[in-house]
Amino acid sequence: MSEMTQDDKLTLTKATMRILDSWKLETDQMRAVLGLPDNVRARSFQKFRSHESFPDDPQVQRCADYVLKIAGALRTAYPINPTMGGRWLRQKHRRLGCAPLSLIIEGGESGLVAVLAELDCTFGWDLTSTGSKTV
Repeated sequence: MSEMTQDDKLTLTKATMRILDSWKLETDQMRAVLGLPDNVRARSFQKFRSHESFPDDPQVQRCADYVLKIAGALRTAYPINPTMGGRWLRQKHRRLGCAPLSLIIEGGESGLVAVLAELDCTFGWDLTSTGSKTV
């Protein structure tokens, strides 16, 4: 990810928090998805929702970016009914072997990559053609 301004970081943080809230995740689940350390408490998540950006950690920034890309892919897949994206995340998926949300929560960044590759064929193709984890 290129160098971001503080405003860009705050915008990314707030957008990511809106998505994670819409997925109805608990604080510990959000922490796992974003790769945040255990010492990041619930009150920090309140600050992330309003006025504080995520820590300056490349992994956290990548995970937040994957969350945004997954949300975008779900909007593309279900343009008429936005609630279907949440449903898709919670239902067992044949190719993934579990619910995508479980894979995201348990797998962290690699789970995010796997789910995004399933949702976005161009992302999946880029992974297989270049051997890279990022786009």
